[in-house]
Amino acid sequence: MFGSGVNSRYICHEEGLQPKQMTFFQSTYECKIDGKGRILLPAKFKGQLLPSGGEGSQELVIRRGFDKCLEVYSTSDFQRKFSGFLGLNDFDEEQRKLKRSFLAGTKQVEMDNSGRFVIPASLLEYAEVEKDGEVIMAGVGSYIEIWNSKHYDKSIFPDSELASLGNKFINNG
Repeated sequence: MFGSGVNSRYICHEEGLQPKQMTFFQSTYECKIDGKGRILLPAKFKGQLLPSGGEGSQELVIRRGFDKCLEVYSTSDFQRKFSGFLGLNDFDEEQRKLKRSFLAGTKQVEMDNSGRFVIPASLLEYAEVEKDGEVIMAGVGSYIEIWNSKHYDKSIFPDSELASLGNKFINNG
């Protein structure tokens, strides 16, 4: 999964190496998981994840989120974001346990060219999402979160607090 030997920050063009554009997901969508555990990505998300031309399948990484949700990444964005795990010391018990615990909560799945993929049962259970259930799919920058629709509203700040929090964390005020 990691260390393919390819610098994922750059893609080759005839003119030379150019920075690879990172995906950026935003907005929220109400979605349904079918009886087989499949979900269809909204068109705006699908367009960023499918290979150029929209043909073929794309491998995604789904991991248990810290907030009882699921996080969905393109394989390249997951590798880029969590490349720090490569530097953990395998001879140190605590670091081995961190790496094992963190990566044990991930699954690789294949998204078809229609933007549909299966969420493994263990991850549905973790996020308290039921087959044939409603979910919220939220774009949060470099990845997508999938939430039980009953829990999502508790996970965000009210609009009235956004300005002061933005000032505190973004402007370091």
